[in-house]
Amino acid sequence: MKIYTDQMNRKISLTGIPRRIVSLVPSQTELLVSLGLSDHIVGVTKFCVHPNGLRKEKIVVGGTKKVDYDIIKKLNPDIILCNKEENTKDIVVDLQNEYPVHVSDIFSIEDAIEMMQQYGELFGKENEANTLTSKIKEEKQSFLNFIANKPQKKVAYFIWRDPWMVAGKNTFVDYLLKINNFINAFDDEDRYPEVSSHRIASLDALDLILLSSEPFPFAEKHIKEIQKINPNAKVVLVDGEYFSWYGSRLINAFQYFKTLHR
Repeated sequence: MKIYTDQMNRKISLTGIPRRIVSLVPSQTELLVSLGLSDHIVGVTKFCVHPNGLRKEKIVVGGTKKVDYDIIKKLNPDIILCNKEENTKDIVVDLQNEYPVHVSDIFSIEDAIEMMQQYGELFGKENEANTLTSKIKEEKQSFLNFIANKPQKKVAYFIWRDPWMVAGKNTFVDYLLKINNFINAFDDEDRYPEVSSHRIASLDALDLILLSSEPFPFAEKHIKEIQKINPNAKVVLVDGEYFSWYGSRLINAFQYFKTLHR
């Protein structure tokens, strides 16, 4: 029996390397595949869209906020992977009574790297995790050098429509906005606040409005809609996965950010 500690400082007891994995976090599912663990994934969520086709090969156990406990029981997992933000506390509490549950808690690149290294230790993939995290660190440093002399811009990052919702402080999105030399217009609000059209219209000196491709699928038609509310800011569609997925997708995120600034 070996005891591990997750990012919530919870203790996890394992008798060996987990061979049957249920992942309830899309970005962490993609990470597992990058670590060479695809054959050991038995259950995923309906939102685990990367890599393409994976959901057809695995059993879908529900979403990130609601899961089918009977399906999970039939899968007989050795471990279940969760995230504090993506999954509910009730899901974690219910599952941990039956299975080992690892919960990640990520607000920064450093947190993401720690999670990857924990996975390396949990699943006997230390070398793969080290290679992955080293590459992410290199890409991050290259981007920091690139962005160093770029002027700051004030932005609002939208994640939802009807009601309008934005990314505030204490989020991974906010952390990546800061790395991009962006000033978050809603850094006085916690997490993902709802905002009124009146407040959006009243934002002063706003350079950019970023419309994320997820969780709400903003598209070209929404640019005109929000441009009418605040005609002074430039409205840009952005790939939300690069701003919010904290797994192996980070390898390509910084090249995407360079393209965005160019």
